[in-house]
Amino acid sequence: MNKTEIMERYTEWKDAANLPADLKNELQAMANDPDAIADAFSTSLSFGTAGMRGVIGAGTNRMNIYTVRQATEGLAKLMETLPAADRDRGVVISFDPRYNSRLFAHEAARVLGAHGIKSYVFDDIRPTPELSFAVRHLHTYAGIMITASHNPKQYNGYKIYGPDGGQMPPKESDLMTTYVRQVTDLFAIQVAAETELREQDLLQIVGEDVDVAYLDQIKTVNVNHDLIKTVGKDLKFVYTPLHGTGKIIARRALSDAGFQNYDVVVEQTIADPEFPTTPFPNPEFPQTFDLAIELGKQEDADVLIATDPDADRLGAAVRQPDGKYQLMTGNQIASVLLDYILKAKQAANDLPADGMVVKSIVSTELATDIANHYGVTMKNVLTGFKFIAEQIQLAEVNHDHTFLFGFEESFGYLIKPFVRDKDAIQSTMLLAEVAAYYKQQGQTLYDGLQSLYQQYGYFEEETISEEFSGLDGQETMTNLMKNFRAHPLSEFNGVAVVAQEDFQTSVKTAADGTETPIDLPQSNVLKYWLADGTWLAIRPSGTEPKIKFYVGVKADSQAQATQCLESYVAAINHDLLQK
Repeated sequence: MNKTEIMERYTEWKDAANLPADLKNELQAMANDPDAIADAFSTSLSFGTAGMRGVIGAGTNRMNIYTVRQATEGLAKLMETLPAADRDRGVVISFDPRYNSRLFAHEAARVLGAHGIKSYVFDDIRPTPELSFAVRHLHTYAGIMITASHNPKQYNGYKIYGPDGGQMPPKESDLMTTYVRQVTDLFAIQVAAETELREQDLLQIVGEDVDVAYLDQIKTVNVNHDLIKTVGKDLKFVYTPLHGTGKIIARRALSDAGFQNYDVVVEQTIADPEFPTTPFPNPEFPQTFDLAIELGKQEDADVLIATDPDADRLGAAVRQPDGKYQLMTGNQIASVLLDYILKAKQAANDLPADGMVVKSIVSTELATDIANHYGVTMKNVLTGFKFIAEQIQLAEVNHDHTFLFGFEESFGYLIKPFVRDKDAIQSTMLLAEVAAYYKQQGQTLYDGLQSLYQQYGYFEEETISEEFSGLDGQETMTNLMKNFRAHPLSEFNGVAVVAQEDFQTSVKTAADGTETPIDLPQSNVLKYWLADGTWLAIRPSGTEPKIKFYVGVKADSQAQATQCLESYVAAINHDLLQK
C-alpha cells in the first residue's frame, strides 16, 4: 500500500461519524506522525487460523471495535451458509480482564444479533478453556474468546472456536478468513442494540451455570483422590493467576479436590489490565515468579504454580535442595505430568491398550520415550493446539485410540478432553497432585524430574525467538525461510544432518536422498535430525513477527546436556541468524 492509499484510509477513519472519543483522540494525536499512521493503516490486522491479535488502538492494523466487528461479520457470513439447525445453535462468547475485552465481547454479540444469530455471553471474565468447554456444553456452532493470552497489556485478541470446542479447523477457518477479507467497509457493519437482542432472546448471559458444569468435569482430572485426602491437604504450594481469569475458577477447583494448605499471591489475584506486578504476564519468564518466590520462601512451599491471564498456559517453579526455586520448562512440566498419568493408570490396571498421547513436532522427545516405555502411542502434530484437538476428534470418530494427554512445549497441556484446548485449570489440579505424590515419598517435584532423567537420559531444549518488526519484517522472514530451503543443511555445529523434514512440501529427506511423505497438513516449518540425536526446527510464528528456532538435545548427564545445548544455541545465533 502506497503513502496516498495509507493517508486515504487514515482520513476515512478520522472523518468517520460516531467514532468513539478514545479512537478520535488517538487519530488526532498521530496527525503529524507519518510513521505512526503507516503502522496503523498500511495493512489490516492479520486474521489467521487462530484468529487475530494486536495492539489496542485506532486503525486497520489495531484491535478496536471496528476490527472486532469485521471479524465477527465474517463469522456471521459463514454461519449464514449453514443449515438452519447449525446456524441456530449460536455462538458463545467469553473474555479476559484486558482493556476493552468486555466491550469487544458485547460488540461481537451485537454483530451476530444483527444477523439473527444467538449469542451466549459470559457475565464476567472466564478462562479460555472454559470457553472451549462451553462450546461443547451449550452445543453452539462456534465460540469467541476475547484475549491476548500472555501478551503485554497493550494487546488484545480474538480467538475463534469450532463446534468441537477446538480452535476452528483449517477448512472452516480459511472460509471464514475469506468472508472477513470481503468486509471492506468497517463502518457499514450493522450492529443491533443489546436491549432488542435480549427482548428477542438473541443474547443470553451465562456464568455460574456453565461454571458448575465445568467444575464437575474438573473433578474427574485428579487420579488418586485418596492421595489428595491424606497428603494433598498438607501440601504447601503457592498459586498465582497473574491478574487473570484463573482467579475465578482455579481456587474453587482446588477446594473441591481437597487442596487446603496453599497460598495465593494476593497482589496478582486482582484482575487488573495493567498487570502492575509484571510487565509480561507470561509464566514462561522467570521474573513472572518474583512475588510467588517471595511468598514461597515465607511459607516453605514445595512448588509455585502460575497460570497466564486467560488460564490456558501453566508455568511452575520447584524448590531445589538448596531452597532456591527453579523455573521448570514447559517440556519438563509435561514430562512429569505424563509420567504420573501413565504410571498411575498402569498401577491401577487402567492403562488402555489403545492409549494415545499427542504433542507438537517442536516438543521434547523425552515424552516420546516415556510413552514408549508404557506402550502408549505418541502422535506428533504441527504447532497449534487445534491439531491436538483434531487428533482427539479423529480418535473418537474412528474409535481407534483413547486420548491420555496432549501438550505443546509452550506451557500448554490437556489432560481430559472435555476441553479441546490447553487448560491450565486442569493442569493446576494434576500438578498439585503430582507434587503430593512425591511429597508422600519424601521428595519434591525437582526430585521427580531428576528420576526421569536418570531413567531416560538428560533432555534439554531451548527456543530462540528472533523478531522482525517494521513494515519489511514479513518480507525478511519470508526470504530467510526461502534461503534455508535453497541451501539445505548437510551439517550443523560440526554434526552431520541425517534427515530433513520440510512440512511445506510434506517430504522427509534422508542424507542419502531417500524421500518419505509426511502425513501432516502443509506448514512453513523445517526440522533437522542430527547424527548425535539432536533435533533442530525453524518456523515463523503464527501470531507475532518472529521466527522461532527450536533445539533439543539428549546426553548421559546434566552437565553434558547443558554443554551440548549451549553449543547448539551459540551455533544458531552465529550461523543461522546470519543467513
